[in-house]
Amino acid sequence: MRGRERKRKAKGDYDLVDRISALPDELLSIIVHSLPVKEAAATSILSRRWKYIWKSSTNLDFSDARFIVGKGFRGFLQQRRHDNHQNSQRYVNSVNRAIEQYSNPTVERFRACFIIDPRYTGDIVNWLQFAMNKKVEILELEFYIDSGLTYTYPIYPFPHKLLGIGEKSELQNSYSSDPPSHQSCGYNIGFKFLKVLHFRCVDVTREVLEYFLSNCAALERLTVNAAHNLVDLRVGGPSIALKHLTLIDCSRLESIEVCDAKLVSFHLSGREVKRLLLTRVPLLVEVSHMTAVSSIRLLLTQLSFCISQLEILSLDINGGDYNWDHVFPILSNLRHLELKFDSDCESDLCNFTRFIGASPHLHRLVLKLQNCTRTKPEICRKIGRIAKFPRHYLKVVEIVGYRGSHCHVQHALYFVKKAVVLEKIVIDPVRRWGAWLDRDFKEVEEENDARYHANRHLRRKVPSTVEFVCLS
Repeated sequence: MRGRERKRKAKGDYDLVDRISALPDELLSIIVHSLPVKEAAATSILSRRWKYIWKSSTNLDFSDARFIVGKGFRGFLQQRRHDNHQNSQRYVNSVNRAIEQYSNPTVERFRACFIIDPRYTGDIVNWLQFAMNKKVEILELEFYIDSGLTYTYPIYPFPHKLLGIGEKSELQNSYSSDPPSHQSCGYNIGFKFLKVLHFRCVDVTREVLEYFLSNCAALERLTVNAAHNLVDLRVGGPSIALKHLTLIDCSRLESIEVCDAKLVSFHLSGREVKRLLLTRVPLLVEVSHMTAVSSIRLLLTQLSFCISQLEILSLDINGGDYNWDHVFPILSNLRHLELKFDSDCESDLCNFTRFIGASPHLHRLVLKLQNCTRTKPEICRKIGRIAKFPRHYLKVVEIVGYRGSHCHVQHALYFVKKAVVLEKIVIDPVRRWGAWLDRDFKEVEEENDARYHANRHLRRKVPSTVEFVCLS
């Protein structure tokens, strides 16, 4: 029986290939070009007609599924550390072979994602040169560090020579008042077509980033993750097209200045920066500042030039002090608010109530609750002081990190009672921030208990007119 089933399955697979092969060339190209390069190249063995299709793909996505599935990246490193070097060697060789065989004159997207090793810095330079020559539009270098290595973190500095600029020390020039002067050279003419730039564990300085901003007239989206020597950054000017800026875990970042820019969204997470200035950014409607701050008042001052126009705001207010003599701004245009705080901390609850009271037109509210102890009743009663008037616009409430404590239940029920047009409440026991993919057995057990509590006890306290969702 098993042999017969295998034959039937094989015949079905061949029939499927035949049916797909009968499609017009345009549709067949779309199917193959939508795949990561490794899978796209594998289609060349299916038939003679498929052999060269992948080589003309403009989407060179060299993704490795091992980085996105399983127990998280840390677990992958622990399980495979003994042969990480061999894996990286095979990965680099496959990328090199693919770009050698590539026949299209342009590349829309080039993405490399693997465990970085100093042995392959020369190969990465060649990849960058290839992407430049092919007028790349989306460039993504997403590298990971093997924690078993002893190299100084991060281990891949972006090659300044590719841009025709000198190897200047970012630490020596970080607070220069003179605007950067960058001139294009023949080697990097291809970067002028860039629309999206994403770096992870690529050590870029302010000079490198401001070069891209000044010379890439089409660059609209910039993401920098774990750039060790990025100390400060300035964005602005009529020639800068940037609309979306994301800075994550840049450990030495101290100053960010955005002025006279077309920025629509700004995201910052990691350590608190000493100086943040957002001025004359009329299109800015979304700010995410998921970094624990020492002073709520200082944060609001930093955002004061744009806070009244924001429609989406995400903040980490855990442990932030606030001077209650200071007037709290009204967030009149805010439609989506996301707050991360300690649900057992009295000062955090007070800050939470002020943000809710200052946001009268909220449509969606996301609470990221960090603690899970059984809160004292006197602290829980403070939740009732959030606002004395109903929420007339709030339609969706999401509670992330739910643990079934009395305080967490009170948070949920408050909005069930006060949000007169509430349509949906979402309970998510998983704390989806930080290294949440690598949570331990105890935390997973807590999530299961919280999920049981939400379905068994909280659900029946929510009226039938409100959709109740508990995420698994």
